[in-house]
Amino acid sequence: MSAGIRKVGLPIFIIIAAIVALVVMISLKPDPEKKEVETKAFLVDAQPIFSENIEFLVYAQGAVQPKNRTMLSTQVSGRVVNIADNFNQGGFFKKGDVLVELESDDYQTDLLLAEAELARAQAALDEEIARGRVAEQEWSSVNSGTPPSLGLRKPQLAREKANLKGAQANLERAKRNLSRTLIRAPYDGLVRSRNVDLGQFIGLGGQVGEVFATDVAEIRLPLTDNDIAFLEDLDDNQPTVQLSADVAGKRHFWQGKLVRDEAVLDEARRVIFAVVEVQDPYNLNQSNHDSDLKFGRFVSAAISGVKADNIVKLPRYVMRLDGTVLTVDEDNKVRINDVDVMRADEDFVYIREGLNLNHKVVMSAISTPYDGMPVRFTDDEPTKPISSEDDTSNEVSI
Repeated sequence: MSAGIRKVGLPIFIIIAAIVALVVMISLKPDPEKKEVETKAFLVDAQPIFSENIEFLVYAQGAVQPKNRTMLSTQVSGRVVNIADNFNQGGFFKKGDVLVELESDDYQTDLLLAEAELARAQAALDEEIARGRVAEQEWSSVNSGTPPSLGLRKPQLAREKANLKGAQANLERAKRNLSRTLIRAPYDGLVRSRNVDLGQFIGLGGQVGEVFATDVAEIRLPLTDNDIAFLEDLDDNQPTVQLSADVAGKRHFWQGKLVRDEAVLDEARRVIFAVVEVQDPYNLNQSNHDSDLKFGRFVSAAISGVKADNIVKLPRYVMRLDGTVLTVDEDNKVRINDVDVMRADEDFVYIREGLNLNHKVVMSAISTPYDGMPVRFTDDEPTKPISSEDDTSNEVSI
């Protein structure tokens, strides 16, 4: 019986002894050293604030058009007998060049008839003048009083003078009609379209083609009320405009002047159109034609606007939805600033007042900032050195 008890009690004793030993060892283990957890300030990216003098630019886009365009029409009728070689679409011409010639035989005949009629009228006038002198002499030889007008043939003289003026007018008309058989260019320009061909009969007022003047190009730019607010008064000056467009994979630039606005608001788009002029767009007075500003090209425009001093220019994303800007003061604490924005575009905001130039503007996002919130800067964070074991720049993977 005692042997059975020993067999059962021995394992129990060993377990109890192990538990006691474990409890003693745990109780004798020293307590771990307690360290206070250090809470670091919020990490932000901040940049110094600078003010500058800014000339605002107003951006717009428009198509290049000629300032003057003309639909050439005939002032006389006739058959087309000659067309100039350059009177084709895209052809250039000079002022006074003959573009189309009409048959002139009938108008030359009319000119000869008018000249003959003038000669007859001149002869009739000379004859009537002579008759008047004879009548005056005859009256003087018979009577000593004042002769009547009819007796001196003055009404007949007036009639012949009128006939002479009518003959002169007919001659001038015949000359004009003959000259109108030659349709000349009204200015230096290019041909937009041609509507006639050789042998074609053109009636009075028939259209022979459309031409564009190449001395000045115009670009109509749509401007909003906000855009106009940043432009100088056009009555006092004409702002410079830089035009640009991509041509054959290369960016080209041209200079123009904003000369006027159209003074009527477009009802559909709620904008007002300003007109930019560019002199000699096809560079016809220069040898280089690589940068021609061709009619119909779509260009971007940057208009020189008003100037402002001491403006802070910041990226657009810095401005918060409530119109405030976060800065960090000299004590590394966040300040929430209400600012006076002069202008904002897609990329930048231009702040007139509300920022302390001794602060730094917060460039990174802070989810729930509050005034006086402590922060630290990314520039102050130490950079971990690269050990030789981590340097694998010379390893090559195969």
